[in-house]
Amino acid sequence: MACHPAGSGSYTVVIIPLRSSLHSLDALRFYLWVKRMKDLEREKDALWCGLEILEKARFWYLQRLDENRARQDSMESKSGAVSFQEGAAEARSCLLRSRIQRANGSLGSVMCEPNVTSSSGPSLPEAEADSDLRWHNSVLTQKVSDKNRRISLLEREKDALLNELQAC
Repeated sequence: MACHPAGSGSYTVVIIPLRSSLHSLDALRFYLWVKRMKDLEREKDALWCGLEILEKARFWYLQRLDENRARQDSMESKSGAVSFQEGAAEARSCLLRSRIQRANGSLGSVMCEPNVTSSSGPSLPEAEADSDLRWHNSVLTQKVSDKNRRISLLEREKDALLNELQAC
């Protein structure tokens, strides 16, 4: 049998006829060998695709690190006041951080146990639902924080007005 690349990711297989019957042990071994070679080629193709994705992810991570450093530098130069826009950015950052941590965990588990399939983990729809719930939770948490700030501001104004009223 001879294999050689025939184009974009496909291979031509030339099968040398077996001397004995197709139902012989040699034919079975040959079939299993060809099947294993095909599986190995598929695995190799998947690994190359994964490597390309990891290279793109590496570049993306480096960009995010640079942006993070720039934001840290700008925050250090600004005063400590937090605006509403920064609060919304904080919620988006929370979602992004959650997704990055999930991706890091998945990659770590693949590298530690490459023979374990992902069937034990949550399915894609469950992961999306989990991500949506985390996003909504972070948005609601941000809204509660904003409302609490507003309430404390109103309470201070109320106390100031009561003091002013008692002074009269």
